[in-house]
Amino acid sequence: MNDGRGGLLRHYDFRLLWYGETVSRFGSSISGVAMPLVAVVTLKADTLWVSVLAAAAWMPWLLFGLSAGAWVDRVRRRPLMIACNLGSLVLLASVPVAAWLGVLTMAQMLVVALLTGCASVLFSIAYRVYLPSVVAQEDLSEANAKLQGSESVAQLGGQGAGGLLAQTFGAVTGLLADGVTFLVSTLCLIGIRSREPRPEKPEARAGLRKEIWEGLRYTVRDPYLRVLTAYGAVTNLLLTGCQAILTVFLVRELGVSEGAVGWLLASGGVGGFLGALVANPIARRFGTARGMLLCKLVTAPLGLLIPLAGEGGQVALLALGLAGLSVGVVCGSVIQGAFRQAYCPPELLGRITASHSFANYGSVPIGALLGGVLGTAIGLRPTLWLLTSGLAVSSLLLLVKPLGGRRDLPTEAGAGKTGRTEATAGTVCTATDREM
Repeated sequence: MNDGRGGLLRHYDFRLLWYGETVSRFGSSISGVAMPLVAVVTLKADTLWVSVLAAAAWMPWLLFGLSAGAWVDRVRRRPLMIACNLGSLVLLASVPVAAWLGVLTMAQMLVVALLTGCASVLFSIAYRVYLPSVVAQEDLSEANAKLQGSESVAQLGGQGAGGLLAQTFGAVTGLLADGVTFLVSTLCLIGIRSREPRPEKPEARAGLRKEIWEGLRYTVRDPYLRVLTAYGAVTNLLLTGCQAILTVFLVRELGVSEGAVGWLLASGGVGGFLGALVANPIARRFGTARGMLLCKLVTAPLGLLIPLAGEGGQVALLALGLAGLSVGVVCGSVIQGAFRQAYCPPELLGRITASHSFANYGSVPIGALLGGVLGTAIGLRPTLWLLTSGLAVSSLLLLVKPLGGRRDLPTEAGAGKTGRTEATAGTVCTATDREM
């Protein structure tokens, strides 16, 4: 537990975890700009191939997202996270090496995206399960808010840096920079002093298939987790459909330079930072359930500004739309992240996180392919109109019971039925992630 004099910033282990993740997110944001630019500018790929590249990075969630959660519950998380970081470093470094040798192909890009996506699946689940072993339960909301806030700042700086690196040194250089950030993240993880609880011995556990089913069944049967997971899957599908074609839309339809692409996409980081700042104040004022719903209903329609963007000054509409969407996404992620970490049984948290992520992130490759197919068939701007219109009404899913009409999310399974502990205005830190 932190002592209130500086909060978790005085917590040595959390500070290392926070620094490492922030640097890693900065690098990932560089890659988020660099990867499609390599495809569009260097390899001259068409809209469909760019969307396939975006889908490849998220396809592992569909391939083994559920089983990953069971594996994470069986092993120590920190060594697993370190291995994922080092593997991603080697894979990303292979792209600029191949480009400098003149042998880079879309096939290699797809393989790198797929394998780094596999590492990301394991790291993402392990990271969420590892956090409660670093900070106390009452500090989870502060921890999630700080992580989401720094992630948004890293996104802002990383995407801007990605555009500048692409324009100055070539897009492949951004992938090398991302590889270096994985090394920094690894060193931070090595420096953490606290030791996580030892996982159960294999002979004391059920079979892998049974464990996967336990996490999936818990998620589907719990009324809160079920609604939030369904909502996240729908919005991620629509969001990714937009994101998969934005770089092509900016470069080929609006004539935006490589450097400006990064800064325009970074507007989402500005919105995300604001979302992290307002999440806890909104939850304290309106309640965790009502605050999340209010933020989503207000921000989702702002996505309609994206297809209104045009050449020159009108491109600012796209930045405003992205920023507005990001406010809602990050605000909801802060509240939902701490809610799941406090609400779910600790021994099932990895599998529940995997089940939630399987639905949420598993919809990402489908959304990316959907954006590419629609963009090729009906055009980029009509596709953006269609997808952002869906986002504008998607928040209505949160009105489904038991969320509809509640002020706060519970902190224990069954609390909504029995009247046990809830997250009140003063205790949002104990109540309470891509949707993006």
